[in-house]
Amino acid sequence: METTRIDRWLVAVRLFKNRVAATDACRGGKVRINDMPCKPASAVRVGDRIEARVGDRNRVVEVVRVIEKRVGAPIAAECFIDHSPPVEPAQKNLQTFRRSAGSGRPTKRDRRNLDNLRGD
Repeated sequence: METTRIDRWLVAVRLFKNRVAATDACRGGKVRINDMPCKPASAVRVGDRIEARVGDRNRVVEVVRVIEKRVGAPIAAECFIDHSPPVEPAQKNLQTFRRSAGSGRPTKRDRRNLDNLRGD
């Protein structure tokens, strides 16, 4: 097998949980093949560089082997080379809102500040 659909390959190597998620990502512009936007039926070949937005992480992989069916994790890991940037620890970006103990009920300003930190 020389080529396969991008949505099938993404599921087979376990970048996405199911084919519907992979298809939606392709349609939504979250998957690129060799720096070009792709459709779910776009062909994948050995040597292609795939960039995909998976959750809140950018994945950059190079195709080493083309497969269509979902296989075990050790075999799936051999089908691509991961060039993804390292994941930032979640605790680095955490800001906390502290109030001194016994200071009573939060004011309206305190609640607004807390909501801004949460992103609500």
